[in-house]
Amino acid sequence: MNDAAADTPPVSHLWDYANMGYDLITFSGGKAMRGPQCAGLLIGRKDLVGYALLNNSPNEDTIGRSQKVGKEEIIGMVKALELYLKEDHDALTREWQARLERISGELTKIPGVSTSFFTPDIANHVPHMQISWDSRVALESKQVSQMLRNSKPSIVIGGGEGRPGLTMCSFMLQPGEDKIVAEQLSRVLREHSA
Repeated sequence: MNDAAADTPPVSHLWDYANMGYDLITFSGGKAMRGPQCAGLLIGRKDLVGYALLNNSPNEDTIGRSQKVGKEEIIGMVKALELYLKEDHDALTREWQARLERISGELTKIPGVSTSFFTPDIANHVPHMQISWDSRVALESKQVSQMLRNSKPSIVIGGGEGRPGLTMCSFMLQPGEDKIVAEQLSRVLREHSA
């Protein structure tokens, strides 16, 4: 079994893992597919998926009963999957990168702040940006993360857990929200720069 909750995109992972020989693969519906948070996909061998289905009605006394998914979530997940499969994933990747570059353009105007781009090898295979700063910005990454979390609107960016700087991706941002992130992050870093 492969818990691939955050392994889309790329969309090909929906079938790649089965082709690699995994018997069962799970994907979150509430991440890149933008479906219901409490739903997902179980893909794999027909007999094993069938065993999972035995936890549904009319089998009321099964261990999976407490983990059932409602009809509304199933319909929402089916629709989310249909839309996800129709998307132009290359265009989305370009847009996610462009959002990060717009944020980077604002941040690198601040003396001592630099950015770099990468795509992780494992999970969340989308463009990411590493944000770093030198001693001219008198803040630790954990402080910046907390200030952003406490700001209005609240912004959550990875970092502060022993890693220098901050790491972010933009695939869950709505159009225009990159501008808000750039403004708030620039404000926090400028207020504490020499």
